[in-house]
Amino acid sequence: MLAIGALLGSALIAVPVAAHATTAPAPTAETAVAAAAGLDDPAKKEIAMKIVSSAENSSLDWKAQYKYIEDIDDGRGYTAGIIGFCSGTGDMLDLVEYYTQIKPGNALAKYLPALRKVDGGDSHAGLDPNFTKDWAKAAQDADFRKAQDHERDRVYFNPSVNQGKADGVGVLGQFIYYDAIVMHGDGGDSTSFRNIRKRALSKAKPPSQGGNETAYLNAFLDARVWAMKQEEAHSDTSRVDTAQRVFLKKGNLNLNTPLDWKVYGDSFHIG
Repeated sequence: MLAIGALLGSALIAVPVAAHATTAPAPTAETAVAAAAGLDDPAKKEIAMKIVSSAENSSLDWKAQYKYIEDIDDGRGYTAGIIGFCSGTGDMLDLVEYYTQIKPGNALAKYLPALRKVDGGDSHAGLDPNFTKDWAKAAQDADFRKAQDHERDRVYFNPSVNQGKADGVGVLGQFIYYDAIVMHGDGGDSTSFRNIRKRALSKAKPPSQGGNETAYLNAFLDARVWAMKQEEAHSDTSRVDTAQRVFLKKGNLNLNTPLDWKVYGDSFHIG
C-alpha cells in the first residue's frame, strides 16, 4: 500500500455558517436513510474489513491478520498487518513510529532506522533475519493492534469514507473508494486513488454534482481496473469484477447482507 501524504482536500472543506438562521426542511424517510448510510457505521465497517481481507488474505477473519507478514514479491518489500502495510511505501514506517510513540521500547522500535532506509524500495536490509518474528510477537500486544487500527483509519479508512460522503455516494461507493485507496494509495502517480477518481470524474458526475450514483460508480470501477492493469502484481481484477461489480449490478448501494462474491476464484459469503 502507498502512504497518503495528505487527507483528501475536498472532504475537508468547511461549510460556511449561514448569516441568518433558516428553517430546515422536515427530514423525509429518504433523507434519514441517506444520513444514516455510512461505511463508518460499526456493522458496515466490519463488513468492509472482511471483504478487504478476502482479497488481501483469502480469509474473512481480518482480525487474524495483525500478525501477518511476508514479502509477496511486488516490489514493496514486506507486506504486513490488517491492511497490508509495506516496508517499501512508508505506511509501515509510519505505523512503527506511531507504535513507538505510544509504547516506547516495543519489539519493533529497534527496526526504525532500517525501515527509514528501506522506504521506497524492496530491500530487507537491517530487517532480516528476525523482523518477521518480532512483528508476530508485537501482534500479541494490544497496543500494537490498536496502532494498526489507528493507522488504518487515519491513512485509509477515514479519508476514503469522507471523500465518498462528499461525493454523495452511499456505503457501497464508500467501500469502493476504501478498497481502491488500500491498494493504490493516494500519491501523485497516475494509478493513485485521487487520479483514479479524476479519471472517473471525466466520464461521469457523482451524485453530489447531480449525477447517477450507479453510472458514476461504474465509471470509477472502470478507472480502477485500468489502474490495476498497469501493474503486473495487481493485474488480476477479480476483486472488482466478481466482487464490487457484483454488488453494484444488484443495486446493493447500501452494502446490505447477505453478500456473495468471489476473489481470485475463491467464494465468500456474509449472511
